[in-house]
Amino acid sequence: MNEAWIIDACRTPRGIGKAGKGALWDVHPQQLGATVLKALAERNKLDTKEVGDIIWGTSSQVGPQGGDLGRMSALDAGYDVRSSGVTIDRFCGSGISAVNFAAACIMSGMEDLVIGGGTEMMSMGGRRGDGPMIMDNGNMRLRLHHPQTHQGVCADAIATLEGISREALDEAGYVSQQRADVAIKEGRFKKSLIPVYKEDGTLALDHDEYPRPQTTREGLAALKAAFPALANAPLDDKGTTYLSLILQAYPDLKIEHVHHAGNSSGVVDGSGAVLLASADYAKAHGMKPRAKIRAMANMGDSPELMLNAPVPAARKVLEKAGLKKEDIDLWEINEAFAVVSEKFQRDLDLDRDKVNVNGGSIALGHPIGATGAILIGTVLDELERRGKQFGLVTMCAAGGMAPAVIIERM
Repeated sequence: MNEAWIIDACRTPRGIGKAGKGALWDVHPQQLGATVLKALAERNKLDTKEVGDIIWGTSSQVGPQGGDLGRMSALDAGYDVRSSGVTIDRFCGSGISAVNFAAACIMSGMEDLVIGGGTEMMSMGGRRGDGPMIMDNGNMRLRLHHPQTHQGVCADAIATLEGISREALDEAGYVSQQRADVAIKEGRFKKSLIPVYKEDGTLALDHDEYPRPQTTREGLAALKAAFPALANAPLDDKGTTYLSLILQAYPDLKIEHVHHAGNSSGVVDGSGAVLLASADYAKAHGMKPRAKIRAMANMGDSPELMLNAPVPAARKVLEKAGLKKEDIDLWEINEAFAVVSEKFQRDLDLDRDKVNVNGGSIALGHPIGATGAILIGTVLDELERRGKQFGLVTMCAAGGMAPAVIIERM
């Protein structure tokens, strides 16, 4: 099997994902994707007609984000028309899956030069239609067997089932902010960060807009839980609520609502991309590899709880790589909600000084379809900075899924 080498990775800054407030909200999603694709082409002197495919993750493929965002972003970036593109959706896991699919194309021998990445503009309205977001999209037969509730309600349910306290989750939120602040001040993201410019050439954003380094433990403790009202709001005229959906699966559960804006991922806009090549292509074109894909995996778990698949995904990808958890130098587990990263670290009994060392999505934000590709670049940069070897990246996705990847620095 061919090796898939990572040649480069880059991302945009993450802008606050609110229409009229964030710095990127009026940038077209295709332009945001084009920003990182153009940077990869320029930084690596690519002959873009030789890019076999551009595999792009976008969770909300509606409105300006519809119509194969990967292909349109490449055209906007000035890529040769012979460079194809496709857009995929594994919800939050889309970015990791896009990179993994790109690597699989190379490892199988089907392609020699592929880009995996993603874009998500969370500032766009009507992300999945005009009504409440329900994963089954009104499929009552599916709902009977797998009632799927809102992700925030799932997070609170898991914390309740696992006995994870509000105090522990608030501490995770605080640590995320502190670590991100150190990383930003020390310039740890500069290698991969690409400024975004508006159509008229003026600067839109050149730094992460979401972090709140002034966060205190006392301030987090004072925040009200975010999901009680949402859990009980009617979703239809039949009395369905997000709470009733999870109670269908866990009828005796008494949910303690413990998540809020300070210990949940930030709503942001952003894009990221990873350039991969076969060993033969890289050598023939003088490309210096930064890392290689050591192993990839996908895992499903309870769709009713939605957020629990990262632990089994991590175990599966470790087995595929022939590695033990002690071999992993750095872990990136997306902080969709604090309970996800907290449970992950507890279940695997990890050294917390190796997990999300530069902060996570609580501090930096989670541009759904782009986050996975961003995290792969983040862990690669940090492996290089520390002179370490192995990084594992995984994240939860709606439907109760988790993709995972292990990269090895070269």
